[in-house]
Amino acid sequence: MTTAGTDHLAGIGARPIPEFDGVHEVWPRGQRLRTVREAAAAYKERFKAQGQVRAVKSVDIAAAPYPVKYAFHDAVSVPTLPLISMINRMIVVQYDDWGGRARTLVFEPTVPDGSAQAPFYRNLQKLTAKVPGGRLLERTVLRYYAEPGDVLRQLGLTLDDIDFCTFDHLHVQDPRMILGSTEVIAGEQVPREPLLGGARMLVHSRELATLQSLHPMQWAWYVDGGLGGVDPDKFVTFDGDIELGPGVALLWTPGHTDGNHSLVLNTPDGVWVSSENGISLDNWQPELSKIPGVRRYHEVFGREICPNANTLEDSLDQYDSMVKEKTLADRCKADPRWLQILPSTELAPWRRFWPVVPTYVHGGIAYGEIKGGRR
Repeated sequence: MTTAGTDHLAGIGARPIPEFDGVHEVWPRGQRLRTVREAAAAYKERFKAQGQVRAVKSVDIAAAPYPVKYAFHDAVSVPTLPLISMINRMIVVQYDDWGGRARTLVFEPTVPDGSAQAPFYRNLQKLTAKVPGGRLLERTVLRYYAEPGDVLRQLGLTLDDIDFCTFDHLHVQDPRMILGSTEVIAGEQVPREPLLGGARMLVHSRELATLQSLHPMQWAWYVDGGLGGVDPDKFVTFDGDIELGPGVALLWTPGHTDGNHSLVLNTPDGVWVSSENGISLDNWQPELSKIPGVRRYHEVFGREICPNANTLEDSLDQYDSMVKEKTLADRCKADPRWLQILPSTELAPWRRFWPVVPTYVHGGIAYGEIKGGRR
């Protein structure tokens, strides 16, 4: 397994982003935040000038339960149901790499059966099976929309069309169910075939290393054993921040996890950012939030973000990363108060969870035409 150097990145048509070199080592932390913000502003100018992606399309995959206390750093100030739902969305991106080769990237191709094997969700399933009304609660928070493979077929893509897949981080992801495995997963009869054909997974080296050696404070959110039987050559690891081609970058946004990264896209409407550092725009723009307690969190603590806080491997890093994302994102054309940030897993806007519903929802993203075959 190789780690990204300049030559390695060139092999996938990508390159490093020099504007962010060393920013995460700046000390003290207040100066680091200022340096991150300045570097993001400088990179945004160059990023937009380089061009746009050819096409992008988001599709909802599944809705899964999530504790309210994690969603907004325990900021919600009124009694609510203990769980809300988050909708996972998959984003298909088509672009030309820096060598001029047409590429297709699939961001967040979540397989719900794999996510269910993460200890947090496994334990939640056991709990709901035991408590009165647990099954009803489960039906309230769970919903399935589409499987990744079906989405690709509906978009006119074959497995041969997919070059890469990636996740902003590997919480509740089972790489065996995406990349294939020579081992038989417990409860199944035969080894898993690759979900996306020969596609390789782009992953930050620290994120992959975390899955290889879990700390007890990380264990509940990862699928332990999820690398069993997976061909190491299926992974393309990188460090820091990289751009895959004109209009598409993967920015290192540590804090939620050590190897977290965000998808950044330049489109006809400007720059979009996607990650799970927050689960709604309320997390990035708490001063505009109508969710009880979130705006007060902003006012009382003087914080410009309210993090998604199921894990805080480094809360200061996550704060800086969300500022990095806010600096890159352009304003929404439909309502310029809001930034073009599309949570990779978003708080469901369902009335059953009122008042914990997103104040504003973009509803997905679509530009250009996704095309099958080598364009």
